[in-house]
Amino acid sequence: MIMQTSRYLPLLLCFCVGRALAVTPIQLHHDASPTAHVSISNIAGTVTVQGWDRNEVQVSGELGDGAKPLSISGSHGNLSIKVEPQGGSGWFHWASDSRMGPTALEVHVPRAASLAISVISATLVIDGIDGGSIALDTVSGKARIQARTPSLKVDSVSGSIELGGHAEQADLQTVSGDILAPTLGSVAKLQTISGHIQANGGPWRKFSLSTVSGDAQLAGALAPGGTFDIDSMSGDVQLQLPAATSAALHASSFSGDLRSDFGTPRQAAHGPGSSLDARLGDGLGRITIETFSGDLRIRRQR
Repeated sequence: MIMQTSRYLPLLLCFCVGRALAVTPIQLHHDASPTAHVSISNIAGTVTVQGWDRNEVQVSGELGDGAKPLSISGSHGNLSIKVEPQGGSGWFHWASDSRMGPTALEVHVPRAASLAISVISATLVIDGIDGGSIALDTVSGKARIQARTPSLKVDSVSGSIELGGHAEQADLQTVSGDILAPTLGSVAKLQTISGHIQANGGPWRKFSLSTVSGDAQLAGALAPGGTFDIDSMSGDVQLQLPAATSAALHASSFSGDLRSDFGTPRQAAHGPGSSLDARLGDGLGRITIETFSGDLRIRRQR
């Protein structure tokens, strides 16, 4: 047995050395302005961005096998970090190069920096950003954002979106990924095909939500004169509103069950469906909720 092991030991050593050489350690830094715009792209692996109290961008981690040497390009106010395959003519050339391994990026940026990040099959984590805008594009990686930002825009295909901190204006879109957003600000736009949405926040000056088959659970207040619009095809919708809400409420469902703590729904005279029109408080704002086959619940917060 010992002799058999010794026969394969050189092969095991070669394998281990090959694995060690498959990734390249990253250690880069570049001076940056306090409110610099930082763009980051990665094809596969992870991207972790941490805000800190230095006027500097620092990148560490491991560069995957088959990737071009990494650099931080640009000026103090506009910096770019881009992972690309060797021999590729552009970022989306990655599909023709199966040899490119995952890259792990750990990026420190000034706390008030603005971010533009694009990933394909990479988990994305953002923490400690306070003051800058954030724009994210992801295909299949989960996005977790812990930040205070005036503007957040996320486009995701199958990855979920988890928001912490506070986004004064948020535009969150997924195809099949879930959206968890308990700290939305005054303006929010949420869209999904089949993902589940759970959101809280406000007071909302303008809120809109659109879903095809994904369910939505919402809770929040409407600002004076604010607007609130929900459109669902087959997803169930549950909305909780404060008792002191001031708005003209219109809700309808073609074939779903409609129940409300505000007013009494009425059944259609001919065929399926029910609707509700009610005046809440002074009626200063507007709430419109429409579903096709999804159930609708409008509850008073306790």
